[in-house]
Amino acid sequence: MLDFPGRVASLVFTGNCNLTCPFCHNPGLVLDPDGYPDYPLDELLADLKKREGFIDGVVISGGEPTIDTGLPAFLRLLKQMNLQVKLDSNGLAPKVIASLLEQELVDYFAIDIKTSLKRYNELHTMPVAVDALRQTVELLNQATVEVEYRTTCIPHLVAEAEIAAMGELLQGAPLWILQQYVPVHAMVEEWQQFAVYEPEQLQALATRAESYVDQVKVRGI
Repeated sequence: MLDFPGRVASLVFTGNCNLTCPFCHNPGLVLDPDGYPDYPLDELLADLKKREGFIDGVVISGGEPTIDTGLPAFLRLLKQMNLQVKLDSNGLAPKVIASLLEQELVDYFAIDIKTSLKRYNELHTMPVAVDALRQTVELLNQATVEVEYRTTCIPHLVAEAEIAAMGELLQGAPLWILQQYVPVHAMVEEWQQFAVYEPEQLQALATRAESYVDQVKVRGI
């Protein structure tokens, strides 16, 4: 179970991703999604039905849910059950996000902003089309759904310069969450040894971020 502001939700994961972030906490879903058996859809829906009256919605995470072609159909089934939907995404599939918005299939978007856009190629084995992320931010700026942006603050990847660059991208956004890095779970072993910010350092980054968005929260300290 998870909760997203004011709600209690079940959590569903999808496999595969269009990034290979070395600090990813779900490496199996990224590198070896076929190693995880699919949960039969009928069983999943039946399980959610049993929780009726207890849960308010479902959180869809990954991997990267927006690259799963079955996502819209699944979300329509959830909506038929009167469940709210929170979608975790890296924001690199704006056409999918635009379609989900048009169909009113998502109530709450949580978009990961990893670092400054010019450093995104450090997060994958091939070039990353960062204009797609700009498009997603523009779409969500105009949407009526709830939105949060999240950044995991890894010292050598997210410092004051990157906060400023990301802040320019997110100018006027409602909520930006800065998260403490937990290196022990990182996908790449080298990144498991990296130092983390002291609480006061993370708070200082949050203070810097406050000049760009309506609200900043810090998680994990």
